[in-house]
Amino acid sequence: MTYIVTLTPSQIAKNEPDWLITQRFTKALPTELDTSPEGTRLAFLVCDNRAGSAGNGRREFSERGRFIILVGSVLRINAVGPVDRSITIEPMRSCPEAVPLDGPEGILAALSPAHRAAVEHALSGSAGYCGTETWQALRAALQQSHPELTPYIDWLLAQLNPVAFRPDDAADRAWQEQKDAADSLTRLTDFPHSALAAWDRPLNRDDTYLAGLIPEPFEQSLIEHDVRVGLGDMSQFFDGWRRLSDVLCDIHVLEDSTGRRLEIVNVNATPVENRLGTDMIYYHHPTHSFVLVQYKRLDPRGKEYRVDEQLRGQMDRLEKVSQLSSEPTRPHEWRLAQDSCFLKFAYWRDSATSSSDLAHGMYLPLSYARVLLDDDCTRGERGGRIISYERVGRYLVSSEFTDLVKLGMVGTVGTSVEQLRDLGLQRAREGYGASP
Repeated sequence: MTYIVTLTPSQIAKNEPDWLITQRFTKALPTELDTSPEGTRLAFLVCDNRAGSAGNGRREFSERGRFIILVGSVLRINAVGPVDRSITIEPMRSCPEAVPLDGPEGILAALSPAHRAAVEHALSGSAGYCGTETWQALRAALQQSHPELTPYIDWLLAQLNPVAFRPDDAADRAWQEQKDAADSLTRLTDFPHSALAAWDRPLNRDDTYLAGLIPEPFEQSLIEHDVRVGLGDMSQFFDGWRRLSDVLCDIHVLEDSTGRRLEIVNVNATPVENRLGTDMIYYHHPTHSFVLVQYKRLDPRGKEYRVDEQLRGQMDRLEKVSQLSSEPTRPHEWRLAQDSCFLKFAYWRDSATSSSDLAHGMYLPLSYARVLLDDDCTRGERGGRIISYERVGRYLVSSEFTDLVKLGMVGTVGTSVEQLRDLGLQRAREGYGASP
């Protein structure tokens, strides 16, 4: 369904201060309204100013008529008792300019009589909907007369219809791991997950995950703590990677209204079929500290990982990373342990999509992984070593790992951005898709 919510200027003035903060609107639906989850699940908020109200608050309406003023996606349909329903629209954004529905230049005039009648029916109450064919006609009319709305609609639809990763495809597996690394970074820094939520497969299978992001198209977001994408302070260290012939590099920078900045550099330096895995490297500017997480995929059925010489060699190389750290001399440099490298043994369900949920799995500090591999608890029936939930017993989950990093309890001491840059490029050339 494509929903249409109709409000008066006074209702908009009453609700808009809250929209600025929450980016969310919950609207009760008429009892008889169909709430089938099929269709686009987009929502248009329409201001009905046919009475000629001057408006108040942030918006002033000088013309009579009905106007599309906001567009959003229906996050969920809520049950409010035995029969009543409501929809929660989130996120929601202001249109660049109000889109008139009425008059010779209005959207309704561009529709066929049948589709015009369907939209009018949806506009006849406080909330209504139109079906798939009418939505397609409405979308074509909007794109024809208001092309500035196209990136808004594309961004919202990409969030509503996330890509399903194919577990038997090497490129999808790599993008899935890199996505989890990028989403982990937003959680570590308390940036909204929606900043990286809209994505589609890049044309080049060797491209980075960030190459497929569909950027939020809003110059001025409705929400006050807006997150903008651009190239930030670390560009001087990483932008040169884009000129290297053997490197695919994408840089996204998220910045909020307080000046906080998250700079995500996603680099691949080997063909996807030859790649050994994914690294997430989180660098914290104020403390000159970073944490490295290397991804390993658990078998989705048995949820186990059979240890081989490749993993042991990778662990040896990770040991060298910790040597970049110096001894703590100030209180903020103290850590719970010297571990700055972790292994994330992760699994995804076969139907996993590019939603904002993090992959399930176990975070193991490198030193703990060493102990496990020397203990009988990981020894298999034929003498090999197996990592699984039952054999490991103790591990960190995503929320626990995130809290430790946020509190500065784990990570290197006294490392520079230059060291991070060199490490990231080295790891990428060794066959890891890196996200520092």
